Amino acid sequence: MNLTKEKLLSKLRSFCKNTLLETLEIEFIDISDKTIVARMPVTPKVHQPDGVLHGGATVALAESIGSAAAIVFMGADNVSVRGIEISANHVKSVRDGYVYAKTEVIHKGRTTQVWLIRITNENDELISLVKLTTIAIYN
Repeated sequence: MNLTKEKLLSKLRSFCKNTLLETLEIEFIDISDKTIVARMPVTPKVHQPDGVLHGGATVALAESIGSAAAIVFMGADNVSVRGIEISANHVKSVRDGYVYAKTEVIHKGRTTQVWLIRITNENDELISLVKLTTIAIYN
């Protein structure tokens, strides 16, 4: 894709409409040649019963940003992406504010891709470290 940073962010934001990303209020906020950054508010709707961020919401954020990165960085308009494996280590709790997800590619093959997603809090402290494997399905 040969688009400006703002046009790419606009395209990513359009992926959110009427999806889980919109429900979780995930917002794409930055993109570079190698990374994408998104954020998600930590509110009661993404809490576990004891008032901390639910690991499932964290994993949904990670898979969403990793899949979006695969679509953008594959550079093809005729591709759909699916997550085929995800592994998350949750190392710190968070009760409020925002969490930030930043993805980077570990392996970018034509068929499979492996992404490392760091989830941090507003103080840049590691909350979760996620590895996502995606598959590209060419239409």
